[in-house]
Amino acid sequence: MDIAIIVALVMFSGVFILLLAGTPISISIGISSFAAMLLILPFDGAILTSAQRVFVGLDSFALLAIPFFILAGNLMNNGGIAIRLINCAKMVSNFLPGPLAQTNVVANMLFGSISGSGVASAAAVGGIMSPIQKKEQYDPAFSAAVNIASAPTGMLIPPSNSLIVYATVAGSVSISALFMAGYVPGILWGLGVMLVAGFIAKRRGYVADRSANKGQTLRILFDAIPSLMMIVVVIGGILGGVFTATEASAIAVVYSLVLGIIYRNIKIDDLPKIFLATAKMTAIVIFMLAASSIMSWVMAFTKIPALIASGLLSATDSFIVILLIMNLVLLVVGTFMDPTPAVLIFTPIFLPICMQFGMDPVHFGIMMVFNLSLGTITPPVGPILFTGCKVGDIKIERVIKPLLPFFAVIAIVLMMVTYLPAITMALPQSMGLVK
Repeated sequence: MDIAIIVALVMFSGVFILLLAGTPISISIGISSFAAMLLILPFDGAILTSAQRVFVGLDSFALLAIPFFILAGNLMNNGGIAIRLINCAKMVSNFLPGPLAQTNVVANMLFGSISGSGVASAAAVGGIMSPIQKKEQYDPAFSAAVNIASAPTGMLIPPSNSLIVYATVAGSVSISALFMAGYVPGILWGLGVMLVAGFIAKRRGYVADRSANKGQTLRILFDAIPSLMMIVVVIGGILGGVFTATEASAIAVVYSLVLGIIYRNIKIDDLPKIFLATAKMTAIVIFMLAASSIMSWVMAFTKIPALIASGLLSATDSFIVILLIMNLVLLVVGTFMDPTPAVLIFTPIFLPICMQFGMDPVHFGIMMVFNLSLGTITPPVGPILFTGCKVGDIKIERVIKPLLPFFAVIAIVLMMVTYLPAITMALPQSMGLVK
């Protein structure tokens, strides 16, 4: 048997077995990759190479954006920004069926687009909306399902940590182009959830609220403008060439900190707790990146991506079928693996195949992140699923059934993003970010 096949079997089966045993995913990847490396290198060489890959894998200026955007999200979560965005979202969705559910979706899109974190959105927005929806007699399972289904939009609507990670793995892919490409798919995801939520809300009699007057609307919108301006400052600065995505992440931290202080929701005494939470979350992400870089080296050294590519191409020469297979694989992977390590592992496997058929790496990146974002709301891992259930004070088994129609519409949008390149590429192409 070819050594590449043996290495692949040892590495991937090792990850799967360790995950089943309850081992954290980063440790599972690191141990399995090192075990596979021992098949091709002596012990001393494997130790040295692993250590080198850990440092090389993290030696990227672009990756500095991740801790800064995580910190910005935590500052916003504690700085009173979420409630102002929710009040703003109410003005947009009050005239739709199930106004509180629609508000939840719009607020998740707004908060997610600023924080870049689906988990932060589910916690911040869901934590505020759940008590209000219970008071208005909304079914808790329905409310939690809406919050969970819409929270991942922030992983597509920029800034997005997953897109930053993809850009570092894919090579010469513009982060600005990826950010712009994520807008339409992320908005379509949110609109799809709103459509299903509206249909269900109408059947259940969750009527629209037309009580807000013009004065209230203007006051709420005016109050939300400083929070909304953060999107303009961060994304506008990147597109205008004023600063890079990494520099933008630092500016986002300063902006959200100043805003939290102005709103009097953040005190100096709160900062150590916020910094500690950020450090813990950053450590998890960075450790995943470090462990996954060992796996990436093993795959590159043994030419596993080329082996998988030849297997796929020998099975079918239809790019439509190949994309379908990729989506199915990523959907399955996303159910038990976080997006960050999945992006690191599967980008070098699938991207060369797609580029061979003329698919733009920006389009592939959005398709992959969209697909893996869906995994964040599916068991058994599903960090957003668990967060949404926790803030909604409801058991997971009660939420799965209400989530099914949302899964269906999100899957339809995924197919649109996969097979209609214009959805992803029109905006970055119109801005001259890609050819």
